Amino acid sequence: MSGAGAADRSAVDGGGVRVAIVAGQWHDTIAAGLLAGAQREVERLGATAEVFPVPGSFELPVVAKAALESGFDAAVALGVIIRGGTPHFEYVSDAATSGLSRVALDTGKPVGFGVLTLDDEQQGIDRAGLPGSKEDKGAEAAHAAIATAVTLRGLRAAA
Repeated sequence: MSGAGAADRSAVDGGGVRVAIVAGQWHDTIAAGLLAGAQREVERLGATAEVFPVPGSFELPVVAKAALESGFDAAVALGVIIRGGTPHFEYVSDAATSGLSRVALDTGKPVGFGVLTLDDEQQGIDRAGLPGSKEDKGAEAAHAAIATAVTLRGLRAAA
């Protein structure tokens, strides 16, 4: 399991951090688990969030960018891409990954990456924060976004 060596998710004071959770709708059981995990983590850290559903992972970057440009402090991008028999997997995975990286750099705001790129559905169930899951990638992505927003806030205040 890839969770070995994961970053510590200790408490961060996320008070005042506004988070846009942009959530793809493909593979609804896994997607729902990712979303629930992200929402739990936002609440645990004292931040606030609004959820923006999108059809799939390809649409994550444009909505994340719009949310960040409208005033959100951070975005959490959640999606599920499962390998199939065509190159579609590679195109969508690359577009989502490259697009979200570009959004973070272009806006100067963090994007928590909660896009699962999987060989099969079981890998997603194992990572979705569901009962019996070994990992909670939605919570990890939310923590990363909020912790980075807090760090950036401190850096900008010191400048």
